[in-house]
Amino acid sequence: MMRYGRNLSMLAAALGLMLPLAAWAAGGVRFSVVPHHFPAQPDNQPLGPTHGGASIDRAGNVYISTDTPRGILVFGPDGKYLRCFGPSHIHGLHLQREGDGEYLYGARPGAHEVVKIKTDGTTVWTMGFPEMSGVYAGADEFNPTNVVALADGTIFVADGYGKNFIHKFDRDRKYVKSFGGPGGNPAEEGKFHRCHGLAVDTRGPKPLLVVCNRETGRVEHWDTDGNLVKVLARDLRMPAAAHVAGDHIAIAELRGRVTVLGKDNSVVAQVGDNPNDSQRANFGLEPAEWTEGVCNSPHAVAFDASGNLVVAEWSKFGRVLKFNVRR
Repeated sequence: MMRYGRNLSMLAAALGLMLPLAAWAAGGVRFSVVPHHFPAQPDNQPLGPTHGGASIDRAGNVYISTDTPRGILVFGPDGKYLRCFGPSHIHGLHLQREGDGEYLYGARPGAHEVVKIKTDGTTVWTMGFPEMSGVYAGADEFNPTNVVALADGTIFVADGYGKNFIHKFDRDRKYVKSFGGPGGNPAEEGKFHRCHGLAVDTRGPKPLLVVCNRETGRVEHWDTDGNLVKVLARDLRMPAAAHVAGDHIAIAELRGRVTVLGKDNSVVAQVGDNPNDSQRANFGLEPAEWTEGVCNSPHAVAFDASGNLVVAEWSKFGRVLKFNVRR
């Protein structure tokens, strides 16, 4: 993407490690960084703060939401910049394949709303705070961080920057229920201390929600009725977002790492692991301090159709990485 102050081989040598091309992995799956896959200056403009989400459509196009006036940036499968559209400051981005096409669902905490957008940039609807929940005194208390939809149209919204509830709506956006709620003790299960990321897991007989309970360091399975099923992973480094594809779940950890869980939810890979604590979750880290293939602040993650990973970081300057799975 940009010029880096160091490279992974130098770091590996300093640590006494023997690593393949920018691949940090554990278990049975390995990934290697694709150097400079995404441009740092798409259309001759800075990428800008990538404090948002990442999604990939059926054609392999990559959607990255930003906090810039360009809103959502679209890149081709080859990493080349294609276009931009939509509102700025979409925090969580979810691509849904529906009967009449593909749609992007976005959570906008600063605007206190969630949106549904066509991939051509047309807004389908916006939805504000769930007044019927009885949780909010006003719209400004609703600061959603992520939104997902099931195949039947049911919608779930995580209010991770607000009241720490997940809200359920039917396919017509009619309010159904709220669950979770704030829990101050990181050891307390069944409550949220920053329900930051959501994903839908269809690997089993029934769809389940994957919830990134960020400040607790946990990633959890919840059923669609709002019950905690089990904790999938503990002691992660601020899990911010997740994506499920095939047998795997990828988890973007804000503090410098992406963890991949396998079919049995054991760790099969840890990608881009940053050994430098001062660089982790560092929004203002200068590009000169970046290391190719080492993550600083993963905020979003998505698998493509081949099982490769796209990672968008919480970065003032904007940083998007691609890691190819090694078979």
